[in-house]
Amino acid sequence: MQESIIIIFGLSILSFISGMLGLGVAFAAIPFLGFFMQDLVHQVQPLSLLLNGVTALLSSFGFARSGFIDWKKAILLSVITTVSAPIGAYIVQFINQKYVWIIYFISVFYLAYRLFKPVKSSHNVENFKLAALLAIPISILAGFLGVGPGFLLMPTLIIAGFEPKKAAGINSFAVCPPSFSALIPHLSTAQWNFSLTIALVVVGALFSFFGARTTSRFVPGSQVKQIFAILILVVTGYKIYTLFMN
Repeated sequence: MQESIIIIFGLSILSFISGMLGLGVAFAAIPFLGFFMQDLVHQVQPLSLLLNGVTALLSSFGFARSGFIDWKKAILLSVITTVSAPIGAYIVQFINQKYVWIIYFISVFYLAYRLFKPVKSSHNVENFKLAALLAIPISILAGFLGVGPGFLLMPTLIIAGFEPKKAAGINSFAVCPPSFSALIPHLSTAQWNFSLTIALVVVGALFSFFGARTTSRFVPGSQVKQIFAILILVVTGYKIYTLFMN
């Protein structure tokens, strides 16, 4: 019971912060849930993908209410990511979990670098074709890692010329469907704690919505990115420590 309370409390914080960036919670949830669940592919990844889809959806509602989502681009991008993500999720079923963790750690440090040193958009010239093309390999990698593609899609949109809050809004919607499509290859082997899963879905949805509303109305994007980068590095660093200790 005490462990479940800790998981719910931690997930609420992660959902709020990830909702502020429109990323979905999976990227931060994977190392956090890894402290309490031993099987990465059959326990942690399915739960993280489910939570990512729900938190990204509620986060998109928050950004939509503030007018930060370009729906045409967001829908087109979501189609691309939804089709591509299950490829990676299928491949990971046959890979040793240690190698998956290594790739995940590399991706974490890259994300932290991108969040601390964001690329400024070039005179607000939006190159959506570039973002759509890069979304394919990004989504395959995201499905492999059991996370939504938002951790790479968000900086890609900024590089492609989108203003950060608009990029967060588009990203929040585009990462929702692929989270659920990437979950499909896991369904036959996933191991669920249903009572805990329901509690986490409810908490994640609420806090991600409030996080998105907080960013769109009050908080400078640069501060949020740095907070999120520090949080992920701390959680992942501790997870690395526990793996080596075991």
